[in-house]
Amino acid sequence: MGRGTYEPGLAIGITSPDAHLRQYVVSTTQEELDPAVPIVREDPVGLVRRLKAEDGLDIWLGGGGKLAATLRDEIDELILKRNPLVLGSGIPLFDGPFAPQTFVPADSRDFDSGLGITRFTMA
Repeated sequence: MGRGTYEPGLAIGITSPDAHLRQYVVSTTQEELDPAVPIVREDPVGLVRRLKAEDGLDIWLGGGGKLAATLRDEIDELILKRNPLVLGSGIPLFDGPFAPQTFVPADSRDFDSGLGITRFTMA
């Protein structure tokens, strides 16, 4: 996750927002507050490539359009949540330059509340 995604939890005293998962924060300014949450100061692409080479579960990118744009070439699946509420302008999914890439819907689930989740895979 990027620093902007990490900071709201810090504001309420949460230094490890997903303690059941391996977590990394990509930031050049954030100090390390929890040994279980290392701060990645450079080369997030290299980190993701190393993690992809390991045995284990999927890698999740939580929030952060700038970080998503940096990691765009490493992303092979998108899981998007749709809410039936307009909150404002929002954060771009990819906030920065990148080459266009086609994703295709793989599956979708809609809930009675109007919320929906769609998984896309790289074409």
